[in-house]
Amino acid sequence: MRKRVLVSACLLGLRTKYDGGHNRLQRLGDLLAAAEVIPCCPEQLGGLPTPRRAAEIRGGDGHAVFSGTAVVVTADGEDVTRTFCLGAQETLRLAGLLSVQGALLKARSPSCGCGCIYDGTFTGKTRVGDGVTAALLREHGLPVFTEGEMEAFFQWLGERDG
Repeated sequence: MRKRVLVSACLLGLRTKYDGGHNRLQRLGDLLAAAEVIPCCPEQLGGLPTPRRAAEIRGGDGHAVFSGTAVVVTADGEDVTRTFCLGAQETLRLAGLLSVQGALLKARSPSCGCGCIYDGTFTGKTRVGDGVTAALLREHGLPVFTEGEMEAFFQWLGERDG
């Protein structure tokens, strides 16, 4: 039986990226054959439009956002923390409703980044950390991967649940 996974909608070729574009995976066919895919865009689930202003986390990562020590802001300084948290919570709720077993999310994103996110300076620099949604999913025990970890992701897909 194939595992049910959340996948960042932009990775599936849907135009949900902040600038109205997408980040379609080269291995999309392999993914669709290997898993039951549930598309999601946490930023849209939180109520943000597409296109929207780029945002980054300042003062920490997604875990710090939920603890109240970091914020998500746009390049012009608008605080969008609440919207990002709502999107993460809605994504977690979707995962629970659909009995999702894991997620494949967009690398470096302030929502979806896992292990590495942009550093909050809007200069393209990165730092260690999880995005808001990735942090919440991980805190609730879901395995989270990015498109930079496709081999590990496909290996996990092939493992039986214990």
